Amino acid sequence: MFKPEINFQVPLVPIVGDDFCFPYLVNLNVKKKILGISHINIDVLDDIGISLLQGNGKVWHLRKKKRIICDPAGLPILTLREKSLSWHNTWIVYRAGSSDRNDLLYTVKRSSPIQMKMQLDVFLASNISGEMCDFHVKGAYTNQSFKVYKGDTLIAEVKEKFKLGSFFKGRENFDLRVYPGVDYAFIVSILIIYNEIYGES
Repeated sequence: MFKPEINFQVPLVPIVGDDFCFPYLVNLNVKKKILGISHINIDVLDDIGISLLQGNGKVWHLRKKKRIICDPAGLPILTLREKSLSWHNTWIVYRAGSSDRNDLLYTVKRSSPIQMKMQLDVFLASNISGEMCDFHVKGAYTNQSFKVYKGDTLIAEVKEKFKLGSFFKGRENFDLRVYPGVDYAFIVSILIIYNEIYGES
């Protein structure tokens, strides 16, 4: 079993909340499944199989997509909304089930409209100028694995687990490594948005 090395000196990065930050390395498994032809179910498990977060939404939407991340009791933690008619494939993330401007937490978008590389920029709601992103996501060329940076510091890694036949069954699996002090709910939301933008690339 994974035994974390605790370091209480690490600074916290509580984007969603302190409850999602731990002073040790956190390994998570994310399972995505398409139910029927219209609904998506996402389950976030710790290294012993306990469900920590759940996500859901519709595969298609006429106007814009929406994904909701809930706790194991089904209470909304985050609402992820795709921005209509955006060259950068912008997603806006709100606290709980809100869509109110006062509950805006951060915005995620492609680094440029036309890309040779899979890269996303994350802007916190407090970043008024928007001249420089608060977090940067760098993806792989051949799959949906990526790394998340705060400045030049690596704070999380996501690795796609490919299993023959899983994709055709509407299933995808990812391993997350979230570094000490980093908000794992935030990283899960980045994974969901990354998968929405680049999943069919």
